[in-house]
Amino acid sequence: MEITSVTSKGQVTIPKEVRQQLGIRQGSRIEFSLVGDHVEMRVKSSPIGVPDSGFGMLKSRRAAVPADFDPATLLKR
Repeated sequence: MEITSVTSKGQVTIPKEVRQQLGIRQGSRIEFSLVGDHVEMRVKSSPIGVPDSGFGMLKSRRAAVPADFDPATLLKR
């Protein structure tokens, strides 16, 4: 069990092992419930995982090349 401090803004750091075990990462939604003299924390949702590649993340301002385009036609000029 790890002990952490509360900041002046009421924030605490969730230990890394706990975050990993519960799948908590940036953007996760956490619910807190007061039960008697202690607090229970539940993970309500976690963002979709980080993509393995960056393919498709960038958008181009140029028009798409038609699927039937033949680059060999450029050489026939």
